[in-house]
Amino acid sequence: MTTTPGSPDDPAAADPADGAVSTTTPDAGEDFSADRRFFGHPLALANLFSVELWERFSFYGMQAVMTLYLYYTTQGGLGLDKGEATSIIGAYGGMVYLACVGGAWVADRVLGAERTLFLSACVVMLGHIALAVLPGLGGVAVGLVLVAFGSGGVKTAATSVVGSLYRRDDPRADAGFSIFYMGVNIGALVGPLLTGLTRAGLESFHLAFGLAAVGMALGLAIYVTGRKNLPASASAVPNPLAPGAWVRPVAGVVAAAVVVVLLFVFDVLTPDNLSTAVAIVVALIAIALFALLLTSHRVTSDERSRVRSFIPMWLASVVFWSLFQQQFSVVEIYADERLNRVLGGWEMPTEFVNSLEPFFVIVLAPIFAVLWTKLGERAPSTPVKFALGAGGMGIAFLLFLPWAGGSGNSTPVLALVLILLVFALAEMCLSPVGLSLSTRIGPSLFRSQTVALFYLSVSLGSALAGTLAGFYDPSVEGAYFASLGVVALVLGGLLFGLSPWIRKAMRGVR
Repeated sequence: MTTTPGSPDDPAAADPADGAVSTTTPDAGEDFSADRRFFGHPLALANLFSVELWERFSFYGMQAVMTLYLYYTTQGGLGLDKGEATSIIGAYGGMVYLACVGGAWVADRVLGAERTLFLSACVVMLGHIALAVLPGLGGVAVGLVLVAFGSGGVKTAATSVVGSLYRRDDPRADAGFSIFYMGVNIGALVGPLLTGLTRAGLESFHLAFGLAAVGMALGLAIYVTGRKNLPASASAVPNPLAPGAWVRPVAGVVAAAVVVVLLFVFDVLTPDNLSTAVAIVVALIAIALFALLLTSHRVTSDERSRVRSFIPMWLASVVFWSLFQQQFSVVEIYADERLNRVLGGWEMPTEFVNSLEPFFVIVLAPIFAVLWTKLGERAPSTPVKFALGAGGMGIAFLLFLPWAGGSGNSTPVLALVLILLVFALAEMCLSPVGLSLSTRIGPSLFRSQTVALFYLSVSLGSALAGTLAGFYDPSVEGAYFASLGVVALVLGGLLFGLSPWIRKAMRGVR
């Protein structure tokens, strides 16, 4: 969960996956300041709120079911090794955030934000349909690739379209983004509940995937009915490609797809090493971007210093996401095999645990917004907040230790509730702050690339989460949680110790 681009310091929204920065504003002929038909905001916001809610409903609802589908041997599950299952989940998470960069490029250079949003949502729906009707790993491959690329387009384009509803001086913009991102959190909360009930009650993974597809279809239907209310500026292409310039990028994408297929054909890429492969690719892209920002002759010495200060915080972000994203793999496996989910004679579906963290985000976001506002200059600096986020995830993993080594489903539900509360607290310290920082710390000529770098930290962390999860096993869970928890705490402590140097290197950016 991320912060609102309209208000970079407001953590009222908390899904990094949904926080692309928008620079789009209505053109001079469009003024929505008099339109207050949706809780004091333009009516078009209701349409965007709806499509984002249902897209997140389908996204998180599907992801909550997917891990179980991959390794279950009953109910039509694929019966994969857990290491293979978590690797696929990690690779998928990495692809989603990597696709955000591509989605932004398509919106800026080819289609415009509004068309990118609509077509990306259609691709997401097709992905869920593929998961619902296509059997085996083939269906997983087609479905997850479509959902990943579609979600990347939705994440970047939706935020840009919301930004087009408000002029730069419109005081409602911050609240408008907060309303919009409440849809993100509501979808993330409700999706796993309903798909989990469907999977457990009907004992069918494919029906659960089908419910995710229905949710996305409903969101699209609502969106189409209100599409005419969106501003024309949302359809504009800010930096269109020159005629014929599309050939090179399309050829590059096709060539990359052919290479990936061949790597699978010759068993170089396998489900077991997929997340590691994605992590390597993302790391190389990130290194290239950092090199560009640090060596370009168009970057001033002050800007170069700020880029250097971003490196340790970027690494802390990778550490944070490599643990945080395990809530969709290790935490779900833990909930399935180690959590006592029987409540008053009723067994809670495993997927329900994926709704706990979004619930805490909804509760905590306004509290943190007020806290940072009240503290003002007395609030912790950005590197200290990053340190708290990374260290907080270390504490969350160490909180598993009192129940490590137990047998069967013996961990009480309240224990996992507490752990996921710490997940949410750590997220509020790093996720919205990281997106805000990426909009302010980059060189003036490379603002978009700096935001892309933050998304690449999420992508790399998500892929690494899948690789690390392959080492999890209930028989060694104590060592697993202890080692990762200690490493995250130590790295958070190092970042805290470096914070004075980092602040100095930030050259006026707080």
